Amino acid sequence: MKKNKFILALGGLMAILLPQNFAAQTTENVEVSEESDKDRFFKNRKLYLNEDGSNYVKFTFLTQVWLRTADYNPGTTINGVEKSSGTDIGIRRYRIQLYGQLTDRVFAYSQFGENNFNNISDRKAGFFVHDAYGQYDIDKKYISIGMGLSAWSGLTRFSSPSTGSILGIDTPIYQQTTSDITDQFLRKLSVFAKGKLGKLDYRVQMVQPMAIQKSAGYDPANAISENSSFSANPPKMQWNGYFQYQFQDQESNLTPYNTGAYLGKKSVFNIGAGFIYQKDAMWRLSVANDTIQSNLVQLAADIYYDAPVGSKGQALSLYGSITHSDFGKGYLRNNGPMNPADGNNNSSILNGAGTAFPTYGNGTVAYFQGGYKFKDNSIGNTTLMPYISVQYADYDRLNDAMIYYDTGINWLLSGNTSKFTIAYQNRPVFNTEGNSMERKGAILAQYQVFFN
Repeated sequence: MKKNKFILALGGLMAILLPQNFAAQTTENVEVSEESDKDRFFKNRKLYLNEDGSNYVKFTFLTQVWLRTADYNPGTTINGVEKSSGTDIGIRRYRIQLYGQLTDRVFAYSQFGENNFNNISDRKAGFFVHDAYGQYDIDKKYISIGMGLSAWSGLTRFSSPSTGSILGIDTPIYQQTTSDITDQFLRKLSVFAKGKLGKLDYRVQMVQPMAIQKSAGYDPANAISENSSFSANPPKMQWNGYFQYQFQDQESNLTPYNTGAYLGKKSVFNIGAGFIYQKDAMWRLSVANDTIQSNLVQLAADIYYDAPVGSKGQALSLYGSITHSDFGKGYLRNNGPMNPADGNNNSSILNGAGTAFPTYGNGTVAYFQGGYKFKDNSIGNTTLMPYISVQYADYDRLNDAMIYYDTGINWLLSGNTSKFTIAYQNRPVFNTEGNSMERKGAILAQYQVFFN
């Protein structure tokens, strides 16, 4: 009796609080209609805003935690203490997404989180807005227009990677060519257009670059030298785009982020090309100490294949790209994801601190990654997916090729929802003359939890 009264009361409360067309039909079938309403309100991890589910709001989150043991670049210091190697733990990425189709034509997307939080990071200061944009669908398939802080960036597939589905332990970061220099971890203040024309998926973007003065490590005393760098003058607009022809299964372009590996859920074969252009983005000093300005010009082409290759869940994932970046003569920038060190007292080392290496530069980069997923339930109800990735760069400031590789194995405990990865990374160390001196390695373990 008490149970029936409770159900009737709950049904009445829902009838008051919820829109009239969602209310329980009658108190006689309240248990049936309550279950029906529940299915309509929340299903497939979406909160529905209308009866047919075409309007909705969705919430997701992602955490990637690293445990790493690495050999450091010569001269590395941590808070002034020299270290040749070490072990560190940190949060490589944490993300919260909130987005939805608010009306038939209005889409909104926001993402919050932090990157690279470790024991030498500033505390309670790293959580920030990654994305915040609104979008209007002029035609839901052919063209949508949006504005805000977004990752609808051009150049390559993984200039905007879906971090929850990365094939290996990290993305090809060099493809995020202005990351945290004139943008916010690849996201840009922009107006964009995106859509599909048959099997051609496109995105184009007009960007207002962020002030170089607010980038990490900016030193006005060394803002310009004989080697090219980003100009400290007020920036001109940047233009970029990426176009991919999707020969087989069509990929979603609901959000800007491109899937790393589908784990056998799709059969995808794409060929893509992209560009980035910004007038007078770079500057350097001539021999006569005059300021020389130059344009930022980047061109890229890539190919992506990801498909099932067996009847028991096996899958193959392959990606290759070639990128030519004209940053201007002598441009070179190091990067060390979640770097465990903060200094270097060896002035002859070009790499800088910790695990950093010349990631970006003026020149051409070839990149390849490949992975093979074993059959489903090969280890209980889990499976494995080994991978390898290689970045080969010919930068004009280096006398030797920059070759960086990363190889490892994913233990797919529950697809990308729960994934454990063990990897080995190997990087070159260069001196300031541009010569390769030695190589250093790192062993990493990552655990990923992805609610999507």
